[in-house]
Amino acid sequence: MKSKYVILASALLISVVAFAQKDQIKAAEKALKGGNAQEAVTILQAAEGASAAAPDAEKAQYFFVKGSAYLELANKKVEEGKNLISAAKAYQDLLAVEKASGKSKYSSQATASILDIKVKLLNSAIADTKADKDLEGAQKLYDAYLLDKKDTINLYYAASTYVNGKDYATALKLYSELKTLNYSGKGTSYYAVSKISTQEDLFNTAKERDLAVKLGTHEKPRTEAIPSKRGEIYKNIALILVDQGKIDEAKKAISDARKANPEDNTLLLTEANLYLETKDFEMYKKLVAEALEKNPNDADLVFNLGVLSANAKNAVDAEKYYKRVMEIDPKYINAYINLAALKLEDEKVIIDEMNKLGTSAKDMKRYDVLKAKREELFKSTIPYLQKAVELDPTNYDVSKTLLNVYSALEMTAEYKALKVKVKELEPKK
Repeated sequence: MKSKYVILASALLISVVAFAQKDQIKAAEKALKGGNAQEAVTILQAAEGASAAAPDAEKAQYFFVKGSAYLELANKKVEEGKNLISAAKAYQDLLAVEKASGKSKYSSQATASILDIKVKLLNSAIADTKADKDLEGAQKLYDAYLLDKKDTINLYYAASTYVNGKDYATALKLYSELKTLNYSGKGTSYYAVSKISTQEDLFNTAKERDLAVKLGTHEKPRTEAIPSKRGEIYKNIALILVDQGKIDEAKKAISDARKANPEDNTLLLTEANLYLETKDFEMYKKLVAEALEKNPNDADLVFNLGVLSANAKNAVDAEKYYKRVMEIDPKYINAYINLAALKLEDEKVIIDEMNKLGTSAKDMKRYDVLKAKREELFKSTIPYLQKAVELDPTNYDVSKTLLNVYSALEMTAEYKALKVKVKELEPKK
């Protein structure tokens, strides 16, 4: 008889706890409806211990209210990133409970809320990066990836943003994960212009885009190839390892990547750049020769070799490669821009020396020599800047640079003619 009383007492205790939790959930719901999400969170935190023993239906309700409360706080910009993740965790716990119980009272709402949280994390990350808060943005991008691991591009963006935030250790971890996943990011984007907004919209598939065009809501369909990001990923892995003093690991990382992807020329360039960074010029030349042998008329490849050479302060080779690009593709505008920029880099050296000169006869003579040298430098850039302006008359920066050259050379007629166009292109404040 005594044992029965014990059992009854235990049963009574459990029912009281469950009843108490039910009351707390109701109180949290009431607080949430009254606009006090923080109070709702506080109430639910007090009930957290009892939730483990609650029936599945009450657990699901508990997690649903919890997720809604955290999401409301995030919507009010209260510790946005932290509360978005707390909300997502609550909704995920809810989905797990209802999946195990075979019921789905809140599942559809929870799934929709998780997708909403993902979008909010991405938008918040963009805002963070625009405000130079790269580390905060990177964490949100990674959190968005964790919510939907099929959307691997968010892992890539997170890694890149950690690089921008100079957290190279975390970036390396994420890049290594991308490498393990064999992520490339290669694909195709499908665009069409909305007749209502006149803005170009992105579609998930060609079928969706073509249907919109057929229905008459969109026009001017366009398809754009998305290049592989694998070379960049392996390059950044290698450069981070170099920064950490792990040169041999860096070289092995690139070598392994090339073995796994022998047709990826970006990896060949990455390896060449690595040897350039480590001042192993013989190996660099060997790899460059290999690249050119495989694709001697690949304008992008030759252009990239020009960029690598310029970054290594090898102006002679850089100029050679840029001019070769112009031969392969006379409309390759970036070759003209980069060659002009390469030549203009020498201006600073000349100006610095001119500013240090005194007023002695010797110094004045040297001044005249430097002035003439500067003028010749400017003259040498004109054909390339003019060609770039011809290829892209709307490029404000290039036009402004050419205008400055005309001004320095006192080419009055050319200056006046171009000034009108530059004024039209000037960004609105």
